[in-house]
Amino acid sequence: MLREIYQEPLVSRYTSRRMQELFSERTRFTTWRKCWIALAEAQYELGLTDLITVDMLDEMRANQNNIDYDLAAAKEKEIRHDVMAHVFEFGTKCPKAEGIIHLGATSQFVVCNTDLIIQKDGLSLIRSSLLQVIKNLSDFCQKHKSLPTLGFTHYQPAQPTTVGKRNTLYIQDLIMDLTYLDFFLDQIKARGVKGTVGTQATFLELFKGDDKKVRMLDELVSRKLGFSKTFAVTGQTYTRKLDMKLAETLAGIGASAHKFAVDLRLLSNLKVQEEPFEKNQTGSSAMAYKRNPMRCERMTGLARKLMGLPQNFAATYSNQWFERTLDDSAIRRMDIPQAFLLTDAILKLYVNISSDMVVFPKQIEKHLLAELPFMDTEKILMEAVKKGKSRQEMHEVIKEHSLISGKLVKENGQENDLLQRLAQDDRIPFSLDQLQAVVGDFSQFTGRASAQTSEYLDEIVYPLLEKNTDRMETIDSSLSV
Repeated sequence: MLREIYQEPLVSRYTSRRMQELFSERTRFTTWRKCWIALAEAQYELGLTDLITVDMLDEMRANQNNIDYDLAAAKEKEIRHDVMAHVFEFGTKCPKAEGIIHLGATSQFVVCNTDLIIQKDGLSLIRSSLLQVIKNLSDFCQKHKSLPTLGFTHYQPAQPTTVGKRNTLYIQDLIMDLTYLDFFLDQIKARGVKGTVGTQATFLELFKGDDKKVRMLDELVSRKLGFSKTFAVTGQTYTRKLDMKLAETLAGIGASAHKFAVDLRLLSNLKVQEEPFEKNQTGSSAMAYKRNPMRCERMTGLARKLMGLPQNFAATYSNQWFERTLDDSAIRRMDIPQAFLLTDAILKLYVNISSDMVVFPKQIEKHLLAELPFMDTEKILMEAVKKGKSRQEMHEVIKEHSLISGKLVKENGQENDLLQRLAQDDRIPFSLDQLQAVVGDFSQFTGRASAQTSEYLDEIVYPLLEKNTDRMETIDSSLSV
């Protein structure tokens, strides 16, 4: 069936069902009702029994998920206020409690507390995905910890490293992201029960000036909503500085994923390492032979969008005049869900790619052989000096042949023949076999890369994963498109 209206690609193509459901209208509005129920329960428990009865509370609890969305939408269209439309709709389901729903509260009581609940749950999902990527990459690092590969600086050939060691760098970035995420999670507190401009004036009136009970109400409602801490002070809303830090935290994950994806795209071009390529996958509509790194390309694009969001959040926070202004509303409705959905889509791709990356050792060896003779000239130089040759003379001879060999490689596409050239020069005191023996195997050029990989996994990564075993979920990394 043809679709006649715009479909958000984050929902229709890229994200998990669980994150979509978390930011659904159903989750939002049922959580609003959870807030109203918690408020009424706490008010009853703290002594407002002349206003609130057990029957009212039972009625509200029984109808938390019983929402007539069409009625609420029609009421909002009439009165131009979403929260009061749902207060009205809830009241139609709870005729006994209709008069005490939202008692003493302002709209941001339900909006802010609900936002914070959803964000906390969303970050828990993201945390699980992060851990799964770290687990996948740790398995990959362990498998390839000793496989030599050409290192690059400035995207120019440099000293060799190992495939496993290179991938520990991506793990390290993700663990930094996890650390910042955990720190941010600890900053999430309930907005609580603060009233219209944060002074709790209406609740002080409800409790007839009992300051202690108003403070208890704030704490009790927050606990009922699943928070151990409450913002000590607020305006009408919790500070939008928190949203800004949320965006920065999620953008950091996007940056880590972007770095990994670009690197793998470059390796794919060299034909040494690739993302998974499915049996029936088509790489190009025109070039049937192509194996485009489309998942990494998608991840790069999504990450680019995510990394650009923090400036919106900073602008929103810095424009909140005094206790609150409403210019935060429309943009937050878009930016907060998008930040979570983008992060979810990125990590879904990252889990998928890291679970089955392909390495081509023969191609890796080919690149090493093309560059190592140049890198090994210092060792040849020192061995020649041990044979009684002049260091300066040997340096000039090796430089002479290195320049010729390098030119032929670049201009004529020839194989690197430096060792052969040196062996044919009578000034060099080594045969070809002896020179090849001096060069030796590739692993001698990788330093402590293999040992560093083992140490990093054993001392940092595996303990982290073990500590979080019960917080890891099996992530569905299958891609719909």
